Amino acid sequence: MQQDSQNGKIRPYRKPLNINLGMFVFGIIFVYVLICVAMYFLNDKHIEWYTVQNGSLSQDNVYTGLALREENVVYSSYSGYINYYAREGERMGSGQLVCTVDESGQLKEILSEENADNTAISDSSLMELRAGISNFCSTFQPSDFADVYDFKYELEGTVLQLANVNVLENLSAINAATNGQTVGLCRTDRSGIVVYSVDGYEDKTADSITAADLSQENYQKQQLLTNDLVAASDPLYKLSTSENWSILIAVDRQTAEQLEEEEVVKVRFLKNQYESWANVTILDKGEEGLFAKLDFTNSMITFVTDRFISLELLTDTENGLKVPVSSITNKEFFLVPKDFVAKGGNSGENGVLRQVAGENGELTTEFIATQIYEETEDDYYLDNYTLRVGDHLIKPDSDEEYTVSRSASLVGVYNINKGYADFKEVEILQENEEYAIIRSNTTYGLSVYDHIVLDARTVDVNEMVFE
Repeated sequence: MQQDSQNGKIRPYRKPLNINLGMFVFGIIFVYVLICVAMYFLNDKHIEWYTVQNGSLSQDNVYTGLALREENVVYSSYSGYINYYAREGERMGSGQLVCTVDESGQLKEILSEENADNTAISDSSLMELRAGISNFCSTFQPSDFADVYDFKYELEGTVLQLANVNVLENLSAINAATNGQTVGLCRTDRSGIVVYSVDGYEDKTADSITAADLSQENYQKQQLLTNDLVAASDPLYKLSTSENWSILIAVDRQTAEQLEEEEVVKVRFLKNQYESWANVTILDKGEEGLFAKLDFTNSMITFVTDRFISLELLTDTENGLKVPVSSITNKEFFLVPKDFVAKGGNSGENGVLRQVAGENGELTTEFIATQIYEETEDDYYLDNYTLRVGDHLIKPDSDEEYTVSRSASLVGVYNINKGYADFKEVEILQENEEYAIIRSNTTYGLSVYDHIVLDARTVDVNEMVFE
């Protein structure tokens, strides 16, 4: 309170106005944020951008294919107990003993007694067993548990071969011990790789294969080493007789066209990471689909017991600038002969001389700056934003005229480095559903770290863009 010295009245004290500068600045920022938020929600077009990077496309080139070989199933001519002497996967020459079929069953007992008396195996044979076990343990995947049974039968075959290694030397004594009972000797009639399983695919060819054959759902393989007693006409073993073999895989049309164009493709087998080259043949089976037949001339013995083989196609991967497919669009441009484009104006920009009529009807020319987006041997691609169909252009330093009429489209994206949508032509090298790889270091194209519109449908050419 303040007392008036003249009339003795008391008046309220007026405090001086103190302005808080910090609160004032904060208020301005708060209002600006509110305006930006309101503009964002009131604007129907929300433009997002993407930064161009170097990269490549990751493609799923892993397939499971069906192996086709020259396979001959050998059937028994006798009934009796079978004894094997060759290891599965071993290369056998013509006339070598693979197994015997004993009508009496005494041969198995004699071999068991001899093996019981002589159970020692050589160091080299022991190393062979250890190497096989070690190799299986290093490559085994829990998802492929069925391989355990294949390895079991393979190991049994190895043990049988080592245990019965002296059977040929003692064959005369064994025949005497069986009291004249027939012991059928099953020898190879040709050279090949011996396999102790059959699955019904031995006689199939690439032309007879269907889409159902490539499914493993109903696949069944009969292991022959489990049969102690066989009847006449039962399968004993089979021989794979040629190093030329094939794998069939189901492919889509895009992959089929790529493989057919390359003719030869590099393959990595997932079982052992071994790489090999294959000749490619595309088989079009109509409703059954497209199949790629991969022909090999080596490695057959490695996969001789496998009917279905997982592999990866090592096709050429394009490297370049990686952009989203949604950023790519098409745009129409005028084609103008190069002789009609020159530099002019105060800034030295590219442009054309357009003929216009003055107020008194007199024809004059004006310089129209226009951006070049691409070129051919004879023409430039010029923006149709400033030119119109029917415009008459004058060739510099000449009376020659050209009427704007021809047009063509370019594939490109919208670059927004300068704050507006600037069309840039791109050359697509490879693409999938999400991304495309485009050629880098082109004259009128993109560079790494350029900002482009993520969805080309959200902008128009030369539209101002607020990042």
